[in-house]
Amino acid sequence: MTGAASGIGRAVALLAADRGAASIGLVDRDPRGLAEVADAVGRRATRAVPVVADLSTAEGPAEAVAAVLEATGGLDTLVSNAGASGRGTMLDLTVDDWRLVFDLNVRATWLLAAAAYAALVDAQGSVVVTTSVSAHHPTPRTGAYSVSKAAASMLVRQLALEWGPAGVRVNAVAPGPVATPMTWSSFGDPEDPAARERRARRTAATPLRRLGEPEDVAEVVLFLAGPGAVHLTGVEVPVDGGLGTTLMPGSRE
Repeated sequence: MTGAASGIGRAVALLAADRGAASIGLVDRDPRGLAEVADAVGRRATRAVPVVADLSTAEGPAEAVAAVLEATGGLDTLVSNAGASGRGTMLDLTVDDWRLVFDLNVRATWLLAAAAYAALVDAQGSVVVTTSVSAHHPTPRTGAYSVSKAAASMLVRQLALEWGPAGVRVNAVAPGPVATPMTWSSFGDPEDPAARERRARRTAATPLRRLGEPEDVAEVVLFLAGPGAVHLTGVEVPVDGGLGTTLMPGSRE
């Protein structure tokens, strides 16, 4: 479970523990947040394997997988959830901004999956990737993020095609705005009236009239990883309150 220290990653880890997972490898670059999640997982009678790693480096993903495999001896599910937002217009972005977003949102998923492949084949397991509704709906001020998530969406389908014959399923969950620190930062300073207005417009443009919660996404992640989805691969499930179905300009402001 990458990006495990907060938000969606934390919710997935805790829900998996509640549902009886024997052990969970928890990967994040935030040691303090990681320790807190590991403690919470452990209190649920699930073995927690915390791994501090920087997945934006070329070596980080394989090292993280190796650490989990050394501790547990196997792997039946990889959840690639860590990501970077890359806020800014296409003219604002620097080459370094672009590189970081793609390294974390796309390359890390590829390298994590490749490092885990042999173990996943042995377990006849699966990969679940967190993409985004922004992969299919360009969003103002998120140029690099939207493009990187579109690439991650295609990576899921490519891996599903190539790895299906070996019995490894690869699927994605595509959240809309979710109540996480990354989402709050995307709206801007919560004390800024303009930021509050952006949040209100986004909520109003969502057919269910609410922002998502991390637990909403976690439920779908566990479904995709579990036996109920045994004949699903190459699928991307939107968990966005219907936001992706709207064409109103205000839904993307």
